[in-house]
Order: sequence, then structure tokens, then C-alpha cells
Amino acid sequence: MLTLEHISKTYPDGTQALNDITIELPSGMVGLLGPNGAGKSSLMRTLACLQTINSGRIQFSGLDILKDPDKLRKQLGYLPQQFGVYPHMGCRALLEHIAILKGLESKKTKQQIDDLLTALNLTQHANKRVSHFSGGMKQRFGIAQALLGDPKLIILDEPTAGLDPAERESLNNLLVSMSKNRLILLSTHIVEDIENQCHFVAMIKGGQLIQSGHIDTLVNQLKGKVWVLKALPRALPKDALVLSQSYRYGEPVFRVYAAERPTTGAVLAAESLQDKYFFELKSRRGELC
Repeated sequence: MLTLEHISKTYPDGTQALNDITIELPSGMVGLLGPNGAGKSSLMRTLACLQTINSGRIQFSGLDILKDPDKLRKQLGYLPQQFGVYPHMGCRALLEHIAILKGLESKKTKQQIDDLLTALNLTQHANKRVSHFSGGMKQRFGIAQALLGDPKLIILDEPTAGLDPAERESLNNLLVSMSKNRLILLSTHIVEDIENQCHFVAMIKGGQLIQSGHIDTLVNQLKGKVWVLKALPRALPKDALVLSQSYRYGEPVFRVYAAERPTTGAVLAAESLQDKYFFELKSRRGELC
């Protein structure tokens, strides 16, 4: 379990990236949701021991991360949003180099690298320079290096960026299979990935925690209150909230939160994590009709 207590971080330019965040994250797949600039990357960099905080306390399985970050690094896998590679090293050679930096046993490393190359569909590219990889291939390499050493805490910032649908599905299946005895913290803008792969979610906005809990519990809070409309009427009930507008086959689709049927023609819909996410963001902005 990862425990954060009153975590705050302000950068030298005065930007408060994290504001008094307190939460307990259980083992398994945990999602992190928030709009751009919400503080997700700042939180992940903090947990990856890449930056200090102004105040607060962080513990992972009884280990005080702030007092002894090196002990956490030995059981940490991290994939940032953007990362660089050595320009003249092949995929396998670079993974072997990273394994040495992580202090991994050489006897086990070769087999694990082979397994990761296979799982991430990189075997045929094992000797090619990573700097020559396509965006999707480079992302798969980044995931492989994060999984090296069987880490107990894995932090992934937008891991499916640049992956095609088949690669995304394969990665999600791999992560879920690996999450049984460790904590995998997944930050992504693809809410569907979190709903399908994670059992727990934390939502942040403006550096503050706005909602957290088991996904099924949070989603069920909207049960019987999400409606689909093909067009918005001139006026909605005072308690109504337009959650989202999208298109299906070129036709507009509105999803609306309301305790009762908001208008004739509204159809009750199955609630989703995306509905809950938009409800938390918009209701806090005072967008209730």
C-alpha cells in the first residue's frame, strides 16, 4: 500500500502543483485521472523520487520514501511521458545497460529481457537502435525498461500513447496480469483504459484530490441518473448537468445527469467512469443548471 499524507509542492515560479493531497492507494491497478495541468505528472515525479516536496509524508509498504529514496528505487519501475535514449545503442543492449544500472542479477536478466521483448512485440527489433524506432516502438521499449527487475511499484505516465489498438490491448492485458502482487499506478487520458483495467481511481484537479475510491462504488453513485439525449431542450431541470457531448455515426449525443427524466425522449443509460469524472469536474465548477 502507498500512503500519502498532506503532500504539497510549490515550484520556484510560485506554481502550486500539489496541494495537501492525502490518500491511501491499494495494491493492484490504480488509475490517476485529471485534466492537463492537474498535477498528475508532478505527483508521479514525486513518487518516483525525482523531486522533493515542500511538506508531507509518503510511505510504501512501511518504507519512508522521503527519508530513504534509494530503497524505493530498487523496487521501482517508472515510465515518464517523454524520455530519451542513447543514440547508438540497440534495444537489447540498452535494456541490458539499464538492468546493470538497476543492480539486477545478470543470470535472471537475460531471460527477463527475452520475455519482455516477446510480450511487447520487440523481439525482431532487438538489435536495432532505439533512436531509430517509431513512436509506438519507442513507447514499447519504455514500458519494457520500466518492467525490468520485477518492481513492486510501477508508475506509468500515458503508457499507451502512440500505440495502435491491438498494442494497447496487449499492454493492458500484460499490466493486469502483473498487478496481482504489486501496485501499478496508471495515468492516462483514456478513461476507458482505467475503467477496464483498474479497480481503484484517484481524481485530481488543480493539484487537489477531488475524488477517490473503488471504481464500481464511484460509478454506482450515478446509477439511474445518467440520460442520453439527441438534442438539448431550451431548459433543463435545475439539478441537471450536461456531462458530455459526442457524436455517433455523425449524429450528436448528449449525456446528462439528472435525478429524474430531464425531458421527453431522454433514454436512461448505463453509467460509466467517464460520466463520474465529468460530474466531479463540472459540478465543482458550478455548472449545474
